[in-house]
Amino acid sequence: MLIAADKFKGSLTAVQVAERVTAGLRRAAPHAEIESLPVADGGDGTVDAAVAAGFERREVRVAGPLGHEVSASFALRGPTAVVEMAEASGLQRLPSGVFAPLSSSTYGTGELLRAALDAGARTIVFGVGGSATTDGGAGMLSALGARFLDAEGEPVAPGGAGLADVASADLSGLDGRLAAVDLVLASDVDNPLTGPTGAPAVYGPQKGAGPDDVALLDSALAHFAGVLEKEIGPKAAGYATAPGAGAAGGVGYGALVLGARFRPGIEVMLDVLGFAPALERATLVITGEGSLDEQTLHGKAPAGVAAAARARGKEVVAVCGRLALSPEELGRAGIRRAYPLTEAEPDIARCIAEAGPILERVAENIGNDFLT
Repeated sequence: MLIAADKFKGSLTAVQVAERVTAGLRRAAPHAEIESLPVADGGDGTVDAAVAAGFERREVRVAGPLGHEVSASFALRGPTAVVEMAEASGLQRLPSGVFAPLSSSTYGTGELLRAALDAGARTIVFGVGGSATTDGGAGMLSALGARFLDAEGEPVAPGGAGLADVASADLSGLDGRLAAVDLVLASDVDNPLTGPTGAPAVYGPQKGAGPDDVALLDSALAHFAGVLEKEIGPKAAGYATAPGAGAAGGVGYGALVLGARFRPGIEVMLDVLGFAPALERATLVITGEGSLDEQTLHGKAPAGVAAAARARGKEVVAVCGRLALSPEELGRAGIRRAYPLTEAEPDIARCIAEAGPILERVAENIGNDFLT
């Protein structure tokens, strides 16, 4: 049996989910062969999943989204690094209750990428998601050597709002090592940079942006892309409309400017984590995440795990905190049955607060259904 589940956001990490499911299964079947492979789709928790799969954790001090120094991690195994932008520029790096949609910067993410280059990485899996930022990756590019100047020749202010003042862009100082690296943009969203389905409109409100902020950020990002078009040519406009450009407040756009290739996050991570050989050894796969809902079906980890397992003829069940999909929708996704925590404990507040013990009880039910 293979446990390949993502985190229960706000309650359990993917590693903790695997531990609790394993404990519950062993209650029902003490001698069952159980293998765990915590997974992630490029968002927060991606580095933890890589470390659980055997990568080495490397910690560095970088700038947080508001410029304060934070300790952030990336994962390294041989020539491959896994960099998670949320480690440096994620919402969890903001003070509690504080949002800064106009001024938060991805500069620290660029510092993380530079640290991976310093460590000798030749392939960098760049997981994006959970960001506090909407700066089009400008901060990240600045940390890697780019310069964005206003009409007076001064660096523009950090954050998305400052991009409205960009008069010129100079990419000649970008770290030369980037040209020799395979940079993979791993994301579970394919939004463009701007417009009705762009980064500010779709994800800005999650970062504290009101309607006026969204309009300002959308205009500033469009202006930024226009200035870059003057610097690097028509391909800058192509990057702005490419799938993944709007990921993580437009950091996807910055990555594409650096030459990254976009791949769905869960596909990349399953490759990196060694999912295929683990899947071959499994007779049943348990996947899951905090909420199984419509979003799950669009590139989230459980859908990717289920699709890969179904292609190999493996049966899949899922665990979750909350279930908002019908049995028919689950079946189309390749999931035979889902086991939500709310089946064992109807009180949602208790499900969140006591997710670990309740998940063990749910996993024991799976063991009774499939292993005894």
